[in-house]
Amino acid sequence: MSPLNISLADLIARMDAELPDASDLDRISEAQLRAHTLSDLGEQLVGHYVGEAKQAGASWTQIGDAIGVSKQAAQQRWVPAIFDRFTMRARHVIVLAQEAARVRKHHYIGTEHLLLGLLGEPQGVGAVTLVALVGSTSAVSDAVDNRLAAGTDNSPAKIPFTPRGKEALEQSMIQAKALDHNFVGTEHLLLALLAVEEGVAAAVLTELNVDLPTAREKIVELLAGYKKHPKPA
Repeated sequence: MSPLNISLADLIARMDAELPDASDLDRISEAQLRAHTLSDLGEQLVGHYVGEAKQAGASWTQIGDAIGVSKQAAQQRWVPAIFDRFTMRARHVIVLAQEAARVRKHHYIGTEHLLLGLLGEPQGVGAVTLVALVGSTSAVSDAVDNRLAAGTDNSPAKIPFTPRGKEALEQSMIQAKALDHNFVGTEHLLLALLAVEEGVAAAVLTELNVDLPTAREKIVELLAGYKKHPKPA
């Protein structure tokens, strides 16, 4: 039995149920997409516990032994610490952005894919803010897709970020610091996408009458409300 309490038969049954009319070739393409997503989630899962181990004082040698690689390999794999302060929801947004690029057969992850990823975390402050300002997540996703053309070839296994995509990730930490937060959440990713003014995400949000000051004001309002009325864990 898998440690996730799921078997290959379960995965096959679920996909067959979700795609009853798909051709064999379409099922292969969909299976490939899901395999990549599972791999991305696995990387995030290991990365989460690597971060916890480092905070608890574990050495890179110990972490490498736990993973089954050398100290140097563990450092090279996990030190890209840009995601160290990301919350679990923010990290999931990155996985969803990769999936959004793959579904559209794009060879890059831009600000538009990060915006689509944000919408896939509906309980995150970023998506809640957009719903409050725009009315629905579908209005945002439709506006994004109206600007994008589908790719023609399958995406590579590791999809690179565009320069503006990388800038948005860096901006998310700047936006978190500006709000005096020691973590990067979905709300900071939304502000970052608006701060990268030449990105597709910012253009889409501007068309929907969402700008950086308005979004920041709404986020501060929402966070204050959460502090007064905390949700159960």
